[in-house]
Amino acid sequence: MSRPTKLTATILPTGVMHADLNWLLTSPMHMASRSEPVKQRDWVEVPTHSVLIEHPSGKKLLWETGVPRDWEDRWSPTGLAEFFPVDATTEDMWLDSRLAQLGLEPGDIDYLLLSHLHLDHAGNAQWWRDTGTTIILDEEERKGAFSFDGYNLGGHIRSDYDGLELTTISEDTEILPGVTLIRTPGHTFGTLSLRLDLEDSGTMIFTSDALYRKESFGPPAIQAGLVYDTVAWFASVEKLRGLQEKTDATLVFGHSGEQLNELRTGLGNSYT
Repeated sequence: MSRPTKLTATILPTGVMHADLNWLLTSPMHMASRSEPVKQRDWVEVPTHSVLIEHPSGKKLLWETGVPRDWEDRWSPTGLAEFFPVDATTEDMWLDSRLAQLGLEPGDIDYLLLSHLHLDHAGNAQWWRDTGTTIILDEEERKGAFSFDGYNLGGHIRSDYDGLELTTISEDTEILPGVTLIRTPGHTFGTLSLRLDLEDSGTMIFTSDALYRKESFGPPAIQAGLVYDTVAWFASVEKLRGLQEKTDATLVFGHSGEQLNELRTGLGNSYT
């Protein structure tokens, strides 16, 4: 791949789960009530995506690793395979297929940026063991993800990241010019969002699970169903709101099928 003359971002859909919307959105309109004790359930697409970032310096960065091919075996002990089946993923979507489409191998990535260590975001992180790639995440996320014994703690599966050399940040950090990791905890111990300042497309902020969907952003902010720290989550949403208003950024939500279908994705469809 030739070196780009400007910062370039390529959004890569990396697999599609399905789940009950209540996991993603705690909203009164989706809750049973005395007058409506039986509510229709919404079984929705929950897509995952990575972002390949090509920097004018020649460095390549990857945001997120998507879902693993062997998700059912690895997730079944957690009980979450029943609630988040990866049942709508085509062969070309898996992350190894996406890298092959781009002519890349894991070791070609200089920085792997992980928003957090949940099973659908760090499920392929072990590919970067001993590659020389710098793996970056939040310090509080690292602490929390190693704070338990056993197979998993909720969506954290220890074997997904155990043994990896992890570099951590403890404040908003510009990794390279135009590429900034933003601390947005609440969903997990130390969830991160990604800010890209692009020359032509303007600022794009990839929220990961700090915001699953547009409905949670509001206003008012509507809490997602899976939140570790509610107070921190609301503060992070307002932090993202302030950044969006200041920069007129495009927010790319973590698991929005409707939005992902509207964005340019895949090889040859980059944002610059």
